[in-house]
Amino acid sequence: MTDPTQQLPAATLVTADAHRRRLRWAQGVLLLFHVTGFIGLAFSQDPSFYLQFVPLNLLLTVGLLLAFQPRRTPAFWSFCVVTMLVGFFVEVVGVRTGLLFGQYTYGATLGVKWLNVPLMIGVNWLMLTYSAGILARYLPIPDFLRAVVAALLLVGLDVCLEPVAVRYDFWRWQYDVIPLLNFKGWFAVSLILQVYFNRVDFVKRNPLVPFVYLLQLLFFFGLGMLF
Repeated sequence: MTDPTQQLPAATLVTADAHRRRLRWAQGVLLLFHVTGFIGLAFSQDPSFYLQFVPLNLLLTVGLLLAFQPRRTPAFWSFCVVTMLVGFFVEVVGVRTGLLFGQYTYGATLGVKWLNVPLMIGVNWLMLTYSAGILARYLPIPDFLRAVVAALLLVGLDVCLEPVAVRYDFWRWQYDVIPLLNFKGWFAVSLILQVYFNRVDFVKRNPLVPFVYLLQLLFFFGLGMLF
């Protein structure tokens, strides 16, 4: 039987091979950053040295995700901008009122703040919304159910994230108690953003997304288990 790859143009095979190499390179860089951060936070006597790189790690992750997005159209960039703005200002409302997630304040770990909210929070909402939305596209179900699944993926990640975030001064909860309202709020906001994600017309696939989501999940779950 003839190998199907032998029937493809040589230029196509070269392009596919180069794409695979870039993907492996990106995965290796992200793995290096996360493993280094995990070891530093879990076992170092001075975790503050590693915490200063949290914003850089977040920007690196988002940058690589965007690099593997096919055909970055104006619609795609509008999705990115809107998601970051919605995510940021939702947190502003949350911090000021306590109505969306409960009573909390942000610490210094996530970097520069505006309106008492780190600017990186908008970037974080983009990364999570985009990644969960891409993962849900693998399921052969209607878009609204995909939005629900993606929102649940985000809440599941937040469950693993919360103990680590509190310990390392990402944010602090009133009375040091993570309220149930936080997870309800995460689900509600995530669902709205996922509905928006499904309605914006751009290519919704990215080979780096499954690796990023799994890496984030293992990173925060592993640190949480060590506490």
